[in-house]
Amino acid sequence: MTQPPAEPAPAVQAPDVYSAEPIPEAARAEVERLMATGDLFRYTAPEDAPVALLEREFAAALGAKYALAVSSCSAALFLSLKALGLPRDARVLIPAFTFAAVPSSVVHADCVPVLVEVGENYRIDMADFAAKLDDSIGAIIISHMRGHTSDMDQIMALADAAGVPVIEDAAHSLGTLWHGQNIGTIGKIGCFSFQSYKMLNAGEGGILITDDAEIMARAVIMSGAYEHNWKKHPVLAEPFARWQNRLPLYNTRLSNLSAAVIRPQIPLLRERVRRGLANHDYVAERLAASPWIEVPAPLPPETRAPDSLQFNLVGMSDAEVRAFMEAAAARGVGVQVFGLHTDNARAFWNWQFLPDPGPLPRTRAMLMRACDTRLPVRLSRPELDFIADALIAAAEEVKAPAPAYGT
Repeated sequence: MTQPPAEPAPAVQAPDVYSAEPIPEAARAEVERLMATGDLFRYTAPEDAPVALLEREFAAALGAKYALAVSSCSAALFLSLKALGLPRDARVLIPAFTFAAVPSSVVHADCVPVLVEVGENYRIDMADFAAKLDDSIGAIIISHMRGHTSDMDQIMALADAAGVPVIEDAAHSLGTLWHGQNIGTIGKIGCFSFQSYKMLNAGEGGILITDDAEIMARAVIMSGAYEHNWKKHPVLAEPFARWQNRLPLYNTRLSNLSAAVIRPQIPLLRERVRRGLANHDYVAERLAASPWIEVPAPLPPETRAPDSLQFNLVGMSDAEVRAFMEAAAARGVGVQVFGLHTDNARAFWNWQFLPDPGPLPRTRAMLMRACDTRLPVRLSRPELDFIADALIAAAEEVKAPAPAYGT
């Protein structure tokens, strides 16, 4: 008996890379409970409010003594600078490749950003870093931009020798390791984001961690722990008493609702990191087949936790780069080129609130060819192949020579 022909496999559709990770059911139940009680303010409960539990659990997960949950990673960076007690107009080294919120937090803290060159691998140019780390620098913010870790061994050696504190902007690096140590615990302070496209999704929110009780006491008070609400934080009473009523209150607190959304996701972090790294490395290996696409390798001590993909276009003119973006979009994959996308908040020349960021030719050249595309941890292997195929085909369309007639 003749068998009917097999049904063709359904074509893989362009994956949705812009929706955030879904919120666990446990978070929904806790949000419903909080809504019923109206107990949304972190300091209403005498102890064990959702925000306090989040701080305790996050600090334990990262291996830090103290954590302070706040309204955003930008707020965490701002409070970190204020907690260091820097004078007005203190100069703060930051990488020239970062999000506009980082120099904004420096300006907000009444300090002056000093931009450092970044190379083709998206990491700080150590020669420029060393040259700019002079006696005028009061602090350093290292942005592990898009999860790419700069050479923290060299950075910490130079910073420690100069006596300059390091703040890690780890908004994109939750779960990344350096020599097996959690990123965010290497510098004096680590700052993380809970924005929707990060590993832990609360829509908005941030957190800072430190082992320094004095810094944490100052940050807690300035975050909005007015009167004696600081007593609900597990930090030594002595530094709190020292700063009571002596610091301004900036009211950057996180609400219990956000904490309730975040807490059930912390146990999922390890698996999300595993899947994100596997997805990234699979697509990177596929893209290595194209002579026009280069994915920078991690530094040897680095174990990454990516949820997006960055790569450089090789041997393309500006016109060809734009054509590549259009060809990828036509195939269902959105790509932004940091330096060619209009008003991109990661291109330093768009930070017009800074008086003079400097020429920064290496960073500028990198941004004109550096591509960024979403790669959520939930994607399946066929969806990853769809993205890789589209990117390779787009580069081929732009760069492959047209066949000669008659051949």
